[in-house]
Amino acid sequence: MTPQIDDLRADGVEIVAGSLTDLAGVTRAKYVPLRRLSSFQSAGMGVSPSWSVFCVDSGIAFTPDIGVVGDLRIRIDPTELQVVEQGVAWAPASLYDQYGQPAPLCTRTLLARAEQAAAAQGLTAKIGAELECTMLAPDTQHASAEPWSPYGMRTSLDRSAFLVDLMTSAERAGLVIDQLHTEYGHDQLEVALAPTTPVAAADAVILARIVIGRAAARHGLKISFSPVPFAGEAGNGAHLHLSFADDAGPLLSGGDGPHGMRQAGQSAIAGVLDTLPDLLGVYAGSVLSAARLKPGNWAGAAKCWGLENREAAVRFIAATPGNPHGANVELKLIDPSANPYLAAAAFLRSALRGIDLGLQLPAEIADDPAQTADLQPLPTDQRTVLKTLQTSAVAAELLTPAVIEGVAAVRNHELVTYGDRPPTEICQALRLAWSC
Repeated sequence: MTPQIDDLRADGVEIVAGSLTDLAGVTRAKYVPLRRLSSFQSAGMGVSPSWSVFCVDSGIAFTPDIGVVGDLRIRIDPTELQVVEQGVAWAPASLYDQYGQPAPLCTRTLLARAEQAAAAQGLTAKIGAELECTMLAPDTQHASAEPWSPYGMRTSLDRSAFLVDLMTSAERAGLVIDQLHTEYGHDQLEVALAPTTPVAAADAVILARIVIGRAAARHGLKISFSPVPFAGEAGNGAHLHLSFADDAGPLLSGGDGPHGMRQAGQSAIAGVLDTLPDLLGVYAGSVLSAARLKPGNWAGAAKCWGLENREAAVRFIAATPGNPHGANVELKLIDPSANPYLAAAAFLRSALRGIDLGLQLPAEIADDPAQTADLQPLPTDQRTVLKTLQTSAVAAELLTPAVIEGVAAVRNHELVTYGDRPPTEICQALRLAWSC
């Protein structure tokens, strides 16, 4: 036995999980007994290439390059293991071929390369995540029948045992939660994670979903990360915050541009805005995404930016005494159906592209975008969104043609399977699709 296995055994660990998140945003795992930990790292565990194109309903969206033949390996780094359940340790996995090379559809590797690209430009990037989710009863209906009070003391203290368990479980698993609260939607909860490096931030999103789900189960609850768990009700977001710094300091503060931005910071935001229509199928491309992404939902349905503007797709948060993490931009339109590694890679790469091209920042929208006459909401019809993604040269450039093909395949499966069904039926069918 190695010292690490001895330590894990002492913590009660008997099995080790490694997980991948597929292009439909669903997290899937393999387990090994603790004694095989070194094999999970060195050789990895075999998986079909179809793992990348599994769909939300367990269908498989085969592509010209992915069929019934072939084998890949998922591998973990044992130093990233965290105990997530009695007897179970978990680590994020990456996808490799049989010869130890990263597989083309490994979104964790794609994000790592985006992080490396930022470093090559002399930039340090940090990403923070906010997870919105909905508490459910065991039958997947609403967890409570009482009138809901957003951010209310009653609604949060009614779930205090769960929230305390969640926070202590997160601490034990090495998950840094900055804050949590009950949200606007009925039985809705939001958890904000501390900013960190991009790959670590996406890993933390998956760990948070696991920790939230397991803590909820111990209190007789289920958790939905669906973009819209119940038709006609509030949706769940999966917002990401991004900041950059170079040797001279932060790019989004300390300058003479709007709200203290430096020129490179302005170009980064311009880059994110410039690619929004092309990448919407990555950020919010599921069959349920459009139901959330509407004006008035604070979901960022308008292609614009603004200081603390919660209706803008890009909300700017300035460096002030009330902002301990410094200036950053929040991409509000991302929802939980998105693969967090892929969404973070798209966000980061589009910002870097803006800096590379020296794009000019559009004028700020300081009020509700819906009241701006010449500003239209982003097109959210799923057919339009997916066609734009599939034909976009910039999406292929930033995320590779293979990834775009895979994303389009799983989302088109959703469109064909669910596109003509009533919203209530779709919400019911997919309520737990993105839960861990």
